[in-house]
Amino acid sequence: MSVMEDTAIFAGGCFWCMVKPFDTMPGIKKVVSGYTGGHVANPTYEQVSSHTTGHTEAVKITFDPEVISYEQLVQIYWQQTDPTDAMGQFQDRGDNYRPVIFVKNDAQRKIAEASKKKLAETGMFDKPIVTQIEDAKPFYPAEEEHQQFYRKNPLRFQMEEAGGREKFVKEHWQHVKQER
Repeated sequence: MSVMEDTAIFAGGCFWCMVKPFDTMPGIKKVVSGYTGGHVANPTYEQVSSHTTGHTEAVKITFDPEVISYEQLVQIYWQQTDPTDAMGQFQDRGDNYRPVIFVKNDAQRKIAEASKKKLAETGMFDKPIVTQIEDAKPFYPAEEEHQQFYRKNPLRFQMEEAGGREKFVKEHWQHVKQER
């Protein structure tokens, strides 16, 4: 039994839709919805939604690097987002929904940057890859009603996914085998 633990922070639109793809993977210990990248301590959903705090909705993933690598998490991340859309994801628009890989150290930065470069070189997209790679800032867990939303509110979650994310992911990523 491994006692190794590491964290990764990803933003890719509504945090509700970013939990399930990671939560169901072997080696994932916890996925928390929250806010990061802004200038207000302990922001609320309403404050973040007002676009005045600078925060982005994100997920903080606690994982066992002996079971799943950071590199694999980055691959899963790409396959949940539209990396060509800088100001939101699918029906979720605005700076609080922008796609960002928040890195906590040089090792994560190197992996994220190499992965972004490799994705750009594939030619899969007809527009540039605009997902940002930024230094991690304090992460504030969202309110309890936003945690594990896909489990608590499956019908509303399905409607959220049907807002373009599910179709985009199928169209662009179905041919790519997810690395596990």
